[in-house]
Formats: sequence, structure tokens, C-alpha cells
Amino acid sequence: MFSNITLSKLQAYIKSKDYNPDLKNGYFLKLIEEVGELSEAIRKSNRLENGDIKGTIEEELYDVLYYVLAIANVYDINIEDCIEKKEKINKEKYKGE
Repeated sequence: MFSNITLSKLQAYIKSKDYNPDLKNGYFLKLIEEVGELSEAIRKSNRLENGDIKGTIEEELYDVLYYVLAIANVYDINIEDCIEKKEKINKEKYKGE
């Protein structure tokens, strides 16, 4: 499942295991919690070493991504489409920089 993962595959995987539109606010609160944990991991410079991911920047980045995609799912948003549209805006906005 996870070899050659794409955002769309990960988004579909998350939807298949964790999809509850009634939890929109809960998913958002979990996202905020995970951003706080990412902040702590960054402050402590906790990196993946010897295969132990617990409490690392790597773990917390995944957790943040997980809840971003869970929120996208409950709002029926294709995150890859958003990336393409937003990058077009950014390209125009920052073309001189």
C-alpha cells in the first residue's frame, strides 16, 4: 500500500479507515493538537534515529498531514486539485521574486 504513495492514495487510505463527517470539528482540533506536538518536536530537534519514530519531527509531520487529509475528506476536497490551483496562483503572485 505505501510503496509509491501519492497524496491521492494516502487521502483515499485515510478515508477508508477514518471517515466521519460528524467529526469535522474533532478532526480540526486534532490537527491543532498535532501542530503543537510538531512544534515541540522541532523545538527539541527530535529526529528519527535507529528506526524509532515516536515523538519525532517525522512522526508529527505525518500526523499533521493525516488530519489535513481527514479534513479534506469530510469536506469532499481533492487535495491534489487544490495544490495545482494554488500553485498557479502562487506562480503568478511570486513571478517576479
